[in-house]
Amino acid sequence: MKKISSLFALVLIFGMTAPVSAQSFPQKRAITLVVPFAPGGGTDAIARDLAKPLADKLGVPVVVDNKGGAGGAIAAQQISQAKPDGHTLLFVTSTFVTAAATDRKLPYDVNKDFSPISKVGSGPLLLVVNPQTGITQVTGLIDNAKRNPNSLNYVSAGQGSINHLSGELFAQRTGTQMTHIPYKGSGPATMDLIGGQAQIFFATVPTILSQVKAGKVKLIATTSKSRSKLFPDVPTVMESGVKSFEVGTWWGIVGPKDLPADIVAILNRAINESTATEALVKRFEEEGAERFAGTPAEFGSSIKHELDGWRKVVLDAGLKID
Repeated sequence: MKKISSLFALVLIFGMTAPVSAQSFPQKRAITLVVPFAPGGGTDAIARDLAKPLADKLGVPVVVDNKGGAGGAIAAQQISQAKPDGHTLLFVTSTFVTAAATDRKLPYDVNKDFSPISKVGSGPLLLVVNPQTGITQVTGLIDNAKRNPNSLNYVSAGQGSINHLSGELFAQRTGTQMTHIPYKGSGPATMDLIGGQAQIFFATVPTILSQVKAGKVKLIATTSKSRSKLFPDVPTVMESGVKSFEVGTWWGIVGPKDLPADIVAILNRAINESTATEALVKRFEEEGAERFAGTPAEFGSSIKHELDGWRKVVLDAGLKID
């Protein structure tokens, strides 16, 4: 009897300490998908649209938890320290990388402290100007900026945002000087652009689409390699004569480091299948974006490549945002 009790105790201990594996994932509890921005924005909407089919695929609830602040760093730090059991995940965007490129004092390393799971989709930025500038194309913007160095302001959602670094890259590629005005979010940046306090914005589609359609801002180019399906008559920045200028925003999901490979595989497959649903495909089309289906390794390689690229932009610009 004593031997049986001892054996039972060993089994109990092993069961409590054994790592989570594919056989036990997902457990019968919700998966938390942390969104590093406030509710109601474009990123939040995509995450919530993804959570629905993902829950169906995994057979457990997927709950979206918004934790904004510090350009996404608060949420990222939380996930970097979470238990690697697949039940706490982070919905990331291009800002996950651009913030790391500009801030060397972040309490985490995007390459070492996270497990890439799947890239979800990607889309271009829209280069828009205040109509009162009279600028109607990229060549006119460049000419204006060269004639009057630092007289044109470009706005962003904050220091280290994709909008900010896109402006820096544009200035480097065109040999122009423009003044960066950071805001605490795209909303106030858009309002000042419309109001005339600023002239230029490299904006995400969800942020600026309605303003473009209403004629409150002038769309002069898109930042992708090829033209946007939403605006087939609008040239890209590269088509307009700016070499090596291809910028986009993207969405994806990562987990804490040391997430078991079999769990990563289960999540990757479920996410890829979820983005193929009619609702998600339509959502991406409305955002001028495209769904992406790939492997965790491809996503991890993409993150590293982008981080290296943006760090070079930051270094060449002499930016110090620590």
